[in-house]
Order: sequence, then C-alpha cells, then structure tokens
Amino acid sequence: MRHAGGFPFSIGDMAVPVIETDRLVLRPFVPEDIDALAALHAEETFWRFPLGRGQTRAETEDFLERTIARYEEGLGLHAVIERRSGLLAGWAGLSVPHFLPEVLPAVEVGWRLGEAFRGQGYATEAGAAAIRWGFEDRNLDRIVSIYEPGNTASGAVMERLGLTLDRVTSLPQRMLEVHVLVLTAGRWEQLVHAGSWPAPPHGPR
Repeated sequence: MRHAGGFPFSIGDMAVPVIETDRLVLRPFVPEDIDALAALHAEETFWRFPLGRGQTRAETEDFLERTIARYEEGLGLHAVIERRSGLLAGWAGLSVPHFLPEVLPAVEVGWRLGEAFRGQGYATEAGAAAIRWGFEDRNLDRIVSIYEPGNTASGAVMERLGLTLDRVTSLPQRMLEVHVLVLTAGRWEQLVHAGSWPAPPHGPR
C-alpha cells in the first residue's frame, strides 16, 4: 500500500489520504462524484443490506454530503477507483458507526461495490488498505466491522481480513440482527508478521 499525492483533506494534524493499492486508488470523495455515485447507489444489490432497494439520487446526495462532512473526524469513506478503467467502483474506508451506539467509541471498516466490480477481490483489497491505514497511520487499537448475517459475502471478506465475532446484537431502530466483528492492532500485527494477512480467498470477494 502506498500513500499518493499527499494529503488533500487535512484536518488540523489529521488527514484523509489518497491510498494506492495494486489495482485500486482510494481517495476522498468530492462533490463532483455525485453522478457516478448515484448510478452505483441506484443498483438494488448495492443497498440490499439493509435497505433491500437502491437509493434515490436525493438520498445519494445526502450520503455524499455527510461523507465529506465527516472527514472532519479525521476518518472517512474513500471513493474506490479501479485503476485500469478509472471508474468509480464503490467505496470503502473507516468511519464511526453512529448507527450502532452500543459499540461506541469505535471505528468501523466497511465497503460497498457496484455489481460490475464484485468477485475480483476488490473488497478485500480495499478493506485491507483501510485497516492498514487505521493501524499504521491513525494508531487505532481496534477496528470493528458490522454486517447482517444474510450478507455472507461481506462476512467472508471480514474473515479474510482477520476480524472475529465480538457480539450479536440488533440495530436499535430497524430491529435487524447484526454481527459485530473486531480486529485488534496486536492480532493484526501477528497476522501480518506470519504472512497470513489477508487470508487467501475461498468464496465471494
């Protein structure tokens, strides 16, 4: 993983960097991403969990505005750009899971990709880049990830990234069961030093 192009979104002594991997570029969102993001968010499968439908353009505009505003926390979801095509593939990154107050204070790693970009290992690649940034650059002591048990693809990615089950709970307003997984900095360092992180794929990626 390489930081590229400096730190375009500095927040005091914090920053949301541009991160490059072998096949992806993770960069902060900008307002001009709205058209490409709205097209992805309109896909029913993009928001199958938890909405069961695509988002409207107005909902996507609200999402983009909130995402950019939360860069002030020194964290944030990155736009995931496929290197070979230059297209917006989805998003991934670190954020505070305000939607599940019982786990706070916490930082969550998450990702969503458009249909055309799944099954290629991009979720694992982007998630790994975000986790490495969190532990190496932000000095986090633990990172969580949260998913509905029916979302087996995301669960498999979390397993490859070394996260293990911390608790089973429910979203407070939707009453949806979710699994909360966790990875500590110490465990992550062990996996990296053993050469077993992230684990190789054995299912949806």
